[in-house]
Amino acid sequence: MRPATITITMTTMTTAIDHRPLLRLLAWLSPAFPTGGFAYSHGLEWAVEAGDITDADTLRAWLTDVLTHGSARSDAILLRHGHRNAFDPSALDDVAALALAATPSRERRDEALNQGRAFGLAVAPWTALPEDLPYAVAVGAAAAGENIPEDDTAVAYVQAFTTNLISAAVRLVPLGQTTGLRVLAALQPVILAVANETGAATLDDVGGCAFRSDLAAMRHETQYTRLFRS
Repeated sequence: MRPATITITMTTMTTAIDHRPLLRLLAWLSPAFPTGGFAYSHGLEWAVEAGDITDADTLRAWLTDVLTHGSARSDAILLRHGHRNAFDPSALDDVAALALAATPSRERRDEALNQGRAFGLAVAPWTALPEDLPYAVAVGAAAAGENIPEDDTAVAYVQAFTTNLISAAVRLVPLGQTTGLRVLAALQPVILAVANETGAATLDDVGGCAFRSDLAAMRHETQYTRLFRS
């Protein structure tokens, strides 16, 4: 008697992943997105003139401080709370007011507001934002409106912040493009650490101690020759 033959049919199930939120985030934080970020050095122009930044090592040290103790960390916290309060107009206004109150100089305030306004106009085909949101808050609120995860938005924002300042340094020091990319690669663990650490931060954690960077932003206002608006 012959044994019975058993046929097993394997079925592969493919789960469709919606990549549209990722595409939106990549578009919004691309250097080509018209927020005018290329025009701002965040005080770095003064730091170069003062001799604080002269090469890749000093640039990396400066940006590490800004990321871990300065405005980049505060921006990540404000972005996260903009994301969480995107559908509560009163709470979102409070986050925006704190963001502006925490800016240490007129140029930093203008940088946050001008980029936020430009971002709001540019992002209009995807989502509508309230007027006069500072840039970090605007990015967080827009991401929430388009179902882009908060953590992804924070990581991408801090990366874009860092990339923009490296681009400014490449032009100002000057540094080569390859050197700039090496600095970015070296800073990626710091970028991820800052983005992750701010996930549990409250609005009481906004603020920092990157005083040299804040002074650079103040002194840039009276710098004799300037290529950048901050």
